[in-house]
Amino acid sequence: MTEPAQTNTSPPANGASSENETALREELKTLRERLKAVEAERDQFRTLAQQTRADFENYQKRLKRDLDQERRYAELPLARDLIPAIDNLDRATAAAQKAHETGPLVQGVAMVKGQVLDVLRRHGITPMDALGKPFDPNLHQAVMQQPSAEHPPGTVVEITEQGFQMHDRVVRPAQVIVSVAAGNNTKPT
Repeated sequence: MTEPAQTNTSPPANGASSENETALREELKTLRERLKAVEAERDQFRTLAQQTRADFENYQKRLKRDLDQERRYAELPLARDLIPAIDNLDRATAAAQKAHETGPLVQGVAMVKGQVLDVLRRHGITPMDALGKPFDPNLHQAVMQQPSAEHPPGTVVEITEQGFQMHDRVVRPAQVIVSVAAGNNTKPT
């Protein structure tokens, strides 16, 4: 039988031992510093990934909201183009009434106007109800002031051109005559 090889378990000389220990401590210190740097970089990338995800989710929400708004108001240009035709139909019926016409032509013009208004209403476009309401510069355009004892100042007393809204947006503001305290002169604004 052979004897097992003996390993040298005795401590090396003092100089070699402290050099190895110092080298190992330096290497451990270097590894810990690298670990901290890598962890910091990992945290930085994690934060960046979270911010990017949040930005992308916000982008998707904004895009959906913009598309919904675009769909909701897609008919707005058509409405703006049709409203002057409605004004002309109003003028035609007003002229016929002044001439005391009530024949089938006048009735037909009134029916066509009603049909066009119904089509617009189905698409969310409605005439504004301004008469007797307080003047609102977001909804009305004052074309004149008129003294009135019957209405408080700042009230719409006459509509010169009908205004229209689409959902919550003004398609065209109503052109109105606004009351002022009696005794003031009528003056255009």
